[in-house]
Amino acid sequence: MNKELIYQTHYYQGTRDELKTIVAAHMSQRRFEHVLRVEAMACQLAKRWQVSIELASVAALTHDYAKERSDADFKQMIMQEQLDPDLLNWGNNIWHGIVGAEMVKQELGILNPDILEAIRQHTTGGVEMSPLSQVLYMADYVEAGRDFPGVSEVRALAMTDLKASVGWQAAHTLAYLINQRVSVYPMALLTYNAWSIEKR
Repeated sequence: MNKELIYQTHYYQGTRDELKTIVAAHMSQRRFEHVLRVEAMACQLAKRWQVSIELASVAALTHDYAKERSDADFKQMIMQEQLDPDLLNWGNNIWHGIVGAEMVKQELGILNPDILEAIRQHTTGGVEMSPLSQVLYMADYVEAGRDFPGVSEVRALAMTDLKASVGWQAAHTLAYLINQRVSVYPMALLTYNAWSIEKR
């Protein structure tokens, strides 16, 4: 399906093939193959949950656009755009989504706020997430190349209850980070509180 997708709404001012070429030039082949798998999964989820497939494609193709940029590039963008100064205390895992969205906006001319917010949230999640953000958050987590305990379960859940799958990912990611005894970005905890706690 993705190979035949023709961009008509022009969230990106070029063709899908042109966007793929630019994205591929900014990352390793291994990373680009991951991006294509995320796009495939995002388009499946978008179709299932009545989200624009074109929106999902553009967001997925650009979600890791900045993943392999230098720390210096990220720090410069944080200061230039006057982003939250606390970002300087983190690293690529956080920067490539939150700061990467600014690079996508400036360098690729993608201005759609839903796409940019989905890119910002694709690693940490968010207290409020649009259907597109939920689709990208899950597509990145369960794309066909992922292999971890429970992946088949949560991949199936994403097709039957998207919001529940967001809660599943937030909870399991938080548990993993705690088990590894690494710092937890505050938004990841807020995402868990918003999406993973059973409402009473």
